[in-house]
Order: sequence, then C-alpha cells, then structure tokens
Amino acid sequence: MKTALVTGGSRGIGKGIALELGKSFNVVVGYSSSKDSGEEVVEEIVKSGGTASTVEINVTNIESIEKAFTAIEKEYGGVDVLVNNAGITKDNILPRLKEDDWNDVIDTNLSGSFRTSQRAIKHMMKSKWGRIINIISTSVRQVIAGLGVSNTIRGSVAQWGKSLALELGEFGITVNNVLPGYTATSRLKDLAKTKSESTGISEE
Repeated sequence: MKTALVTGGSRGIGKGIALELGKSFNVVVGYSSSKDSGEEVVEEIVKSGGTASTVEINVTNIESIEKAFTAIEKEYGGVDVLVNNAGITKDNILPRLKEDDWNDVIDTNLSGSFRTSQRAIKHMMKSKWGRIINIISTSVRQVIAGLGVSNTIRGSVAQWGKSLALELGEFGITVNNVLPGYTATSRLKDLAKTKSESTGISEE
C-alpha cells in the first residue's frame, strides 16, 4: 500500500483529507504543534480499518523536514503522495502589514511547499510514481482587499504547482492545485468570531 503525508493534517481541511486518504493509503498526519489532535485523527483512521501515524514536521525548518521524511521512509518506505496543506494566515491592509508577517507567510506557505516537495520527489522519482497536491484557496481567483498576503502567496504556490507538473510529469509524478472555498473549520469560525466582536455583528 502506498503512503500519503498530509502536512497540517491534524485539523481543519487537512484532517478531512487525512481521513479520506485513510481509506486507500497508509496516512502520516503531519503536525507542528497539535500532536494530540494528530493522534485523534490517527485513531479515527485506525478505527475505520486503516493504517496511520503522526510525525512532527515544521515546514519552515529543513532539519525538521529531513527528520520527518527519514522516519516515514523507515516505517513505510517513502512518501508516495504529498499533500502540502500546512499554511498560516497573517493578512492586513498595506499600511498595517508587518514585514515579519509577510515573510512568515512566504516561508510557511510558499517556501514550505518547495522544501517538502523537493524532499518527497527523491522517493517518487526512484519509484516512477508520485502525487503532489497543493491545498491553496479560491483567493487565487477572488482578490479581496486586506488579503494581499494570501492573494499573492497562494497565487505564487499555484504557479509553482503548474511549473512542477511540467517538470515532473516524465517521472510519473503528477502535481495538482486544489482551491477549496470557505470551509467550516475551527480557523474560519475563529475568524468569524473575531469579526463579529470587532464589528458588533453576529455571524449566527
């Protein structure tokens, strides 16, 4: 059975992806800070008859990535399906946007995808089969004021994915970008709560 790694797989959209992949693949739930949540996802997959485990992976740290992939290779042989789902949001209008926030989002959402993809293809190219899936957002197509960071970085990830698809196709590796719309995750609920508190408008 092939193995799938889902970065940011302990909650939200990543959790949903991990649970679905658990029906057909060994699943490794990647987490950076939510190990308990990751273990809960693993438990759900195992209860449904699948095989799963967790791995700590910080996509901004090359040593963390190397350690995670080495552990996966030792347990399962390698990563056949990579889901680049880990990401952060630090948006603001330009006058209030901090350079550190801008750089943090680039490092996580864009450079993180580069680091994990480059490491994953070592096994994929040898086996002549692989799948890389970038989870982005409809903000690639729907530009919204105040979301300049998300609009820009996710657009860059989308172009990055298209370039990889051309480069890696001859090795049996496909690359796809998935653009989910608004999804009822805890992050979105927290955002809605913050909005209602700041405006006095209830989202219920």
